[in-house]
Amino acid sequence: MIRKQQVLQDVVIKFAGDSGDGMQLTGTQFTNNTALLGIDLATFPDFPAEIRAPQGTLPGVSGYQLRFSSDRIFTPGDECDVLVAMNAAALKANLKSLKKGGKIIANTDGFDIKNLRLANYPDGINPLEDDSLANYEVIKMDVTKMTREALKEITMGTKEKDRAKNMFVLGFLYWMYNRDMENTIQFLKDKFGKKPEILESNVKVLQAGYNFGDTTETFTTRYKVEKARMDSGEYRSIMGNQAVAYGLIAASQKSGLPLFLGTYPITPASDILHELSRHKGFGIKTFQAEDEIAGISAAIGAAYGGNLGVTTTSGPGMALKGEAMGLAVMLEIPLLICDIQRGGPSTGLPTKTEQSDLLQAYYGRNGECPMPIVSASTPSDCFDAVYEAVRIAVQHMTPVIFLSDGYIANGAEPWRFPQSDDLPPIPVKFKTELGHGEDKFQPYLRDEKLVRPWAIPGVPGLEHRIGGLEKQNNTGNVSYDPENHQLMVKIRQEKVDKIADYIPEQTLDSGPETGKILVLGWGSTYGAIKSAVAELQQQGYAVSHAHLRYVRPFPKNLGAILKNFEQVLIPEINNGQLIKIIRDQYFVDAKGYNKIMGIPITKTELVMKLQEMLGRSN
Repeated sequence: MIRKQQVLQDVVIKFAGDSGDGMQLTGTQFTNNTALLGIDLATFPDFPAEIRAPQGTLPGVSGYQLRFSSDRIFTPGDECDVLVAMNAAALKANLKSLKKGGKIIANTDGFDIKNLRLANYPDGINPLEDDSLANYEVIKMDVTKMTREALKEITMGTKEKDRAKNMFVLGFLYWMYNRDMENTIQFLKDKFGKKPEILESNVKVLQAGYNFGDTTETFTTRYKVEKARMDSGEYRSIMGNQAVAYGLIAASQKSGLPLFLGTYPITPASDILHELSRHKGFGIKTFQAEDEIAGISAAIGAAYGGNLGVTTTSGPGMALKGEAMGLAVMLEIPLLICDIQRGGPSTGLPTKTEQSDLLQAYYGRNGECPMPIVSASTPSDCFDAVYEAVRIAVQHMTPVIFLSDGYIANGAEPWRFPQSDDLPPIPVKFKTELGHGEDKFQPYLRDEKLVRPWAIPGVPGLEHRIGGLEKQNNTGNVSYDPENHQLMVKIRQEKVDKIADYIPEQTLDSGPETGKILVLGWGSTYGAIKSAVAELQQQGYAVSHAHLRYVRPFPKNLGAILKNFEQVLIPEINNGQLIKIIRDQYFVDAKGYNKIMGIPITKTELVMKLQEMLGRSN
């Protein structure tokens, strides 16, 4: 049969099914396949909030959204072109995000009476059999039946055979989008090489899905997306938590400091621990403590002993770490706290994204307890941002908070990875002897950065007192003197403020230096802001975009940039946190755009908000 081939510029696919249907694995494999072809991509994994939600129910739906394009893209897409629905609940939960005229690939076995009832469809209603999906192209496939048929000669139980049905869908999509299956077959060999029956079943079903598309006469068109026009270099697909781990390894190597991670597992930060534990060859020590407090306390001890001390967590865990963070501020030792934010308060939305902890990072400790804050904007940006956070920590002798979130942590994009020689050095100086004119070690005697020396315990002549009680200036002795306390509070604040002298000035990501509106963002709103602003710039509007990496202290020229625009819009996935700080520090009447649904802000939402603001200003 003759089939035509259609070249597409941009495609968004959403894989959705029960949490046991392997949608994350399917999406990840299609993503890796896409990356190997040099096509630009962005992903948004959407995990169910309940670990053991009843099978077939709406709370148990797991999704993975992938956008791939021959152009540069910065978001995983507002709407989907293709929805893979493995059961009725997956369709119901995701139909609203599918474009009119989009394709629905439905596993008909997941739409039986039981699944329809679990998905809360009324009795007697099956969306695949009425006209409710008339605005979409529905591709019905009994994936379960065809999976079992492909494995009829393999002596496995039905339940084990059904676990391979995600490979049937993946094979079919590889056929639909003109892909080679070899990278996934190699992945399966690596994963199941010691389990030949499982390996054979997955490969057989993958090939069966591809052959189904190739042999059936239902499908007359195949699709292709060309390679994207990106800067030359070597690329790989990377997720945010992976990039954090690699950035920490690189910073350890470039600083010469052994890396010690003291942590406690928490969603969505746990994958940093998992990734770092795989790289013991770099001298990395990972310690899974009994709780959050023990994790950070161990990291503080490691930092005191001359290591690169790191702890990872999310908002609830950072609350528990608060007192120990204050200890690190009082000691003035380098420490990195990685907060991978999620929906709150309390346990909140463990698997959903939110920029929930900025005010906690600023103010969430007792007393006057200032700490620098560095924020990542995209999955690949996590590498550079966490590397810079380490540099600030060790060169300014201070704990630093690194902020990411669930969207960045689990999302993926192409990353042109640097060579070691391209990374800026992180020089570290330990004090090894008394200085000129120093009769006795003065542990809080400071340099021009107001930074005290880093003295490793056990060095003769450099004995000094540690602990959380207030320190006397220079000597480090315990002091309850009122004037000394005020002096030390002011010095610790000035030291953090002075970091602004050693970070780059703020630049505009795009747009004119002055204009109607500046969109100021931080963190994972980057892609949506960049895309929305670009669309309005193409329409001739004077709209600009600035995105913050350094959130405390701010770059020295940020105030001047803000005053160059008639209006400032600050989009955030929270109830308005950065905007409070900006209004407080710069007296700018910034406007907020806030979304608190556990999902990212979309480009379309921001375009509409900006058009509304531009309409009012004309």
